[in-house]
Amino acid sequence: MKYAIVFSSRTGNTKQLAEAVSSVLPQADLCFFGSPSQEALQAERLFIGFWTDKGRCNQEITDFLKTLKGKEVFLFGTAGFGGSQEYFDKILSAVQKCLGASNTVIGTYMCQGKMPQSVRERYVKMKNSPLPIPNVDKMIENFDTAVSHPDETDLQKLKYAVAQCIKR
Repeated sequence: MKYAIVFSSRTGNTKQLAEAVSSVLPQADLCFFGSPSQEALQAERLFIGFWTDKGRCNQEITDFLKTLKGKEVFLFGTAGFGGSQEYFDKILSAVQKCLGASNTVIGTYMCQGKMPQSVRERYVKMKNSPLPIPNVDKMIENFDTAVSHPDETDLQKLKYAVAQCIKR
């Protein structure tokens, strides 16, 4: 079965996941690897990666998902915030709503991803402002945790999820 790996990556995190997906799939069946393109639509199965923007997938992927008809789709993504599966499930649920009913979601995976250093600098400024927001320490802590992600464990979990979905 022909497949495509389509992704949008702002900081390199989602590209790292896309490369991990590619490493467990048969290269002979790969018909497209890269940013959203009409060329990817020739595949029956699409592995689609996104970065999270305000609790949803980024706009480029949203627009692409809306063009799909009758495809098998595996969604994967990264989010700078949240290390909880509950948060990731909420994002994945929102992303799936972008897909038309003729498509079938065959699997999903999300993990935390590092953010640009400028984000931490903004948080520190917020902390040092005359009226710091109450959860700024948690935001800085989350940033520091995210720096190492996606890590090898994240990549292995993704590879396992992809391997399980193609066995079905």
